[in-house]
Amino acid sequence: MGKRWGFFFQLHLKNHLILYVFSTVLFMMGVIFGAVIVNALTELQKQDLLVYLSQFFNELNKGVEGDSRAAFVNTAGHYFKYLGLIWILGLSIIGLPLILVFIFLKGLAIGFSVSFLVSQLSWNGLWFAFVSIVPQNLIIVPALIIIGVAGISFSFKLMKNQFSPRRGTLSQHFVSYTTLVLVMGILFLVATLFESFVSPKLMQSVMELII
Repeated sequence: MGKRWGFFFQLHLKNHLILYVFSTVLFMMGVIFGAVIVNALTELQKQDLLVYLSQFFNELNKGVEGDSRAAFVNTAGHYFKYLGLIWILGLSIIGLPLILVFIFLKGLAIGFSVSFLVSQLSWNGLWFAFVSIVPQNLIIVPALIIIGVAGISFSFKLMKNQFSPRRGTLSQHFVSYTTLVLVMGILFLVATLFESFVSPKLMQSVMELII
């Protein structure tokens, strides 16, 4: 079974290499753009964000053990709505550009968050970003790009089938696309568990460096 999935992903990567390169570059552009936005913020905007960040640190410092289950439910709901939306967008031709927008915005959010923490807290901010943002996104980002590429690929197949004089069935491609999304959903679940139960403890472990 493991070899079968390994072969499937190798074939998928080989057939969609250009899309993977493009999506990865688009994500990195989002990260860079997010960092640029931080530099463009006014001092008042930075102060407002710092107030919010201080409140978050204070809540985190009080202890979050009792909120882990609620955080899991909220985070899982957010991620799986995101996953479902991209899956639905992949089932339509007009959804193709929106999938690219989602990939870019994910990079922008990460770039903005990390850049803001570093700009305001220096090395402490980098360390905090490393334990609070990086770990779960090492899972989420690749899974998101894989889902995005699969959705874009299916949209292209729909487009090709729509304008082809001989329309064929896309049922096999639909099953493969949906199966891939479900597998990536398992990775989303793993990232959610980490973000809800492990990440808060890692963040608490570095609080003495910040407060």
